[in-house]
Amino acid sequence: MTPLVAKFMLMALVLLSSSISQITMSESSICDSKCEVRCSKAGMHDRCIKYCGICCEECQCVPSGTYGNKDECPCYRDKKNSKGTSKCP
Repeated sequence: MTPLVAKFMLMALVLLSSSISQITMSESSICDSKCEVRCSKAGMHDRCIKYCGICCEECQCVPSGTYGNKDECPCYRDKKNSKGTSKCP
């Protein structure tokens, strides 16, 4: 492999990884802001943010409001923990 081809491939890899990280970060910030609203009145705010973030990353949605409205996001609604209760706040 020539040095020019190697440099080109390295640049392409760097640009691709940069794009992927920006997409991931933008999804994360969307989840962060939606979960902040969802958990704004939660008694255990940190725990609510944690589980809401997990559910948002997997489902790509968070129901509106601070409680209920889970029919807006069936994936979020249907996630269960090991005890069989709702995983998502």
